[in-house]
Amino acid sequence: PPTYVAIGPEEVRDRSDGTGPGAVHRFTVSVISEAEGFATVKTVAAAVGDALNGASPALDRGRLVGLWFERASARRAGQAERIRRIDLRFRARVQDD
Repeated sequence: PPTYVAIGPEEVRDRSDGTGPGAVHRFTVSVISEAEGFATVKTVAAAVGDALNGASPALDRGRLVGLWFERASARRAGQAERIRRIDLRFRARVQDD
């Protein structure tokens, strides 16, 4: 499709503490588009951020303690730099129950 969202790389580090086992997940959500200019990808990136703000998804294991936006970067990519891409970086704290 000309515009899409992809869940990308993830790094996980142990963050167990006195309350029990847990981990911090840092992950990237990418918005990629062939649309002219950055308006389309910025609109979709804002919608992704809004959807994840305050989200409490059900997990197969543990519970989400917090989810925070860390940063975003926008760039052109592909042949003749016709593709627009915004990478949104998030941090999530998961506590095992």
